[in-house]
Amino acid sequence: MKETEIKGKLVDNETRCVHYQTEKDIVAIKFYCCDSYFPCFKCHEETVSHDIQLWPMNKWNEFAVLCGSCKTELTINQYLTSNSSCPSCGSAFNDKCSLHHHLYFQV
Repeated sequence: MKETEIKGKLVDNETRCVHYQTEKDIVAIKFYCCDSYFPCFKCHEETVSHDIQLWPMNKWNEFAVLCGSCKTELTINQYLTSNSSCPSCGSAFNDKCSLHHHLYFQV
């Protein structure tokens, strides 16, 4: 299986970064604007020179979220309805990430 490249300032192999490092910070988002995975919006801002483009609602069935624990890619719909855990491995996601959904996904 090919390993997905995660850009940004990673601190481990479960997608934690210098900005978010709790046990539950194991999600990377594929940014719509550049088709690249980053652990967070801050890593995106510090790594690339373009503005974030939000995922349009009509594309929420595309794979755009990565579980850092099992490396399963989820669609945005799967992620948003996951009850803060990976549907594949059961690892807990940080439920406070929902505070940043407006930075990634059109609502």
